[in-house]
Amino acid sequence: MQSLRRRFHFHSSSSSHRILFALLTVLVSQALQAASLVAPGSNCYAFDNSSRVVDFSSWIGHPFEYDGKDSDLVLRFCKDVESRSQTVVHITMISSKHHMWKLLNGQCTGGLGCICNVTYESSCRVFLELAIPCKKPGPRVFKGFTVGFHPRSWELVYDGMTQLGYEKSHHEFSFGTEQTHVTLYMTAIASLSTLVQRPIIKVLPENGLEVKVSGSGATGSPPTTLSPSMLNVDWRCERARDTPYEVNITIPVEGYEPIQFFLAKLCENRQNQNGNSARGWAIFGVLSCIFAVSSTLFCCGGFIYKTQVERKRGIDALQE
Repeated sequence: MQSLRRRFHFHSSSSSHRILFALLTVLVSQALQAASLVAPGSNCYAFDNSSRVVDFSSWIGHPFEYDGKDSDLVLRFCKDVESRSQTVVHITMISSKHHMWKLLNGQCTGGLGCICNVTYESSCRVFLELAIPCKKPGPRVFKGFTVGFHPRSWELVYDGMTQLGYEKSHHEFSFGTEQTHVTLYMTAIASLSTLVQRPIIKVLPENGLEVKVSGSGATGSPPTTLSPSMLNVDWRCERARDTPYEVNITIPVEGYEPIQFFLAKLCENRQNQNGNSARGWAIFGVLSCIFAVSSTLFCCGGFIYKTQVERKRGIDALQE
């Protein structure tokens, strides 16, 4: 922002200053709204020392060869390791430590890097040190933050990144018309929990679905792993619609990219202030009929018992 201020420093008109400030404010707010962080499409990624995500998905399968005294290896990045003896060792994680990709001895001078060192921990486990170029880091991730439908789940957000299926409006994940309430549970590392701010709710289209939020998560209460904060989402269909409504929930985090995810809500029919009242009255009517029939059968059964077993007649059979 300092460079922007220097660029417009020589404008003398106060009205111009106000226009430029308003324009910059709009641009910054739009950038923040669009800067949601979605989990990479593969598990081939790492974090740098500033918690910025570095995506290596485009490197999957790239070969790195190593000619050593004890063994010759070929690493297929994020896939497996193969030796000259055709023994394949599958790997599930690559160290996220980033080394300088040009070795001091000059053995690795170009391409995507090379293998610096090989250490065998067992006959089927090997530790490889890679020298790779530093890719441009992505957004800063609020690691440890989760959002789920249960206190210990993370269906929507895991480790600060929105999970697939909730990064945009997916109709196959829609909530039904009859579900007028959903509770989301948020957790974060206790030492960083105060960075979490109040959520921002946006509904598309704007008219037709009334959404209200409550709970500790709605007031910006710091969530922790031991004491998750709850965000209660109450929604009511004011207008029926063929396609689901999109509910965009953005949770700002100070110093990090905002957390953003989508919920889809079906509205097959209109609901009043108390939900679907027609359905409620229908349920009440069914229960009333069941009670009436049960009472009639009970009374008739008692009358028959007294007349046939106890041999009572007239009004005596009707009395208890």
